[in-house]
Amino acid sequence: MKAPLRTVLASVLSTDRLILRGHGAADFPACAAMWADPAVTRYIAAAPFSPEEVWARLLRYVGHWQVLGYGYWVIEDKASKRYLGEIGFADFRRGIDIESAAREFGLALAADAQGKGYAREAAAVCHVWADQCLARETLCIVHPDNLRSLRLVEALGYRSAETLVYRGRPVRVLVRSPL
Repeated sequence: MKAPLRTVLASVLSTDRLILRGHGAADFPACAAMWADPAVTRYIAAAPFSPEEVWARLLRYVGHWQVLGYGYWVIEDKASKRYLGEIGFADFRRGIDIESAAREFGLALAADAQGKGYAREAAAVCHVWADQCLARETLCIVHPDNLRSLRLVEALGYRSAETLVYRGRPVRVLVRSPL
């Protein structure tokens, strides 16, 4: 007898200006455009991502919800329905020896969406969700030169745990306990 297919959809979260919702195939063009932009990937990767890499990323986001019950959301402008970026929690199996490594917070905004308060707004609501639904320590990895991201995660309650080299680049690992 076959086991029933488990379908877990991303929770939908909202703020005054934003909708946070799960990814779908229709998000691929906007997602690929964002990840192809060197201004977006400057502190995240050695180079912008190819369409193939972005497609795998999108499938990984959907898979997180299916397998783990948490994952990444699309950040969408509530009024225009425009794709602004993505945010969420993941288990990337990076091999970092910190217990909370399975619940890693991340965020990326399209270049034209940066500097408008969207990151702070989306991060606040997704951390309320995490405090209620994950109810466990989370971590984030931030390039030490990415001062905007460091200020944001510190405002969310993340505290520096260590600095290490990941894939040849320095990163700060910060940890947050649920409120």
